[in-house]
Amino acid sequence: MTASELILTARLPLASQHREDQSVSIPTLPIPLNPVLLKHSELRRQNAENRIADTITRFAGSMPFVYVHVIWFTAWIALGVERYPYGLLTMIVSLEAIFLSTFVMISQNRADEKRQVLADHEWQKIQAEEQQNDQLLGLSNQILALTEAIHAMASARTAANPADPGSAARDPGPSGP
Repeated sequence: MTASELILTARLPLASQHREDQSVSIPTLPIPLNPVLLKHSELRRQNAENRIADTITRFAGSMPFVYVHVIWFTAWIALGVERYPYGLLTMIVSLEAIFLSTFVMISQNRADEKRQVLADHEWQKIQAEEQQNDQLLGLSNQILALTEAIHAMASARTAANPADPGSAARDPGPSGP
């Protein structure tokens, strides 16, 4: 991939980075379902450096990358570009390894950022759930207190007025012959 192709690829909209079909060997990311990750992905795509690094990392982690190198090394040796021990090829490959390891680290940093975004979102969600649980516990305690007050009032009423016809209708007691 040439530098101009990388730049053109990096300018593509968010949807080009995400694809559902896997017909091409170059891996693409699925569209995030989590709205927090979707927002994070969109923010990341706004920076040209991030888009270029993501494109290079995706290509370097694909089988076409391996095929290009097999063809390149085979052609280099078969065409006799240089003599054994291939010092220039070794230097080029070493430089490529340095850059690719940098892109791998960039990719790791991106993964760490995603994990941090998810962890922060989960923490906010847990805090909101804890607040809801506290509210529900408070409501349950209020309901319990009201139930106990109603029970105490009903007990006091029946104790104060045992001959009340309303209480006799509720509690028929033993009936005589």
